[in-house]
Amino acid sequence: MLSFFSCNNTIEKPKNLIEKDKMTKILYDLSLLDAMKNQYIEGGISNQKANDYIYKKYKIDSIQLVQSNKYYASDIEEYKKMLEEVKNILDKENNNLANPTPNSIKPSDDQPRVE
Repeated sequence: MLSFFSCNNTIEKPKNLIEKDKMTKILYDLSLLDAMKNQYIEGGISNQKANDYIYKKYKIDSIQLVQSNKYYASDIEEYKKMLEEVKNILDKENNNLANPTPNSIKPSDDQPRVE
């Protein structure tokens, strides 16, 4: 009976699924943008500006992002791995800020810059 219910909880793979590595980068950028919104960094950022930035940078649309996120989140173990990778990148960036070296001071190309 458990296997019957677990099979019904699977999400069909979207036709325009964002590849896993790209989705992990999107999750990273979303976490930074969320921190900017919450900390009111650089005068704050609206949800619309943050969304527009993500859509433009990754050449995706809102439906593609939602469907891909829902698909990846349906496999909790795999999604946890993706989020752990995001956390590791954030920890590395935080460590670079706390202990700067001449090469770690400039932002990486992957960090969001919202204008």
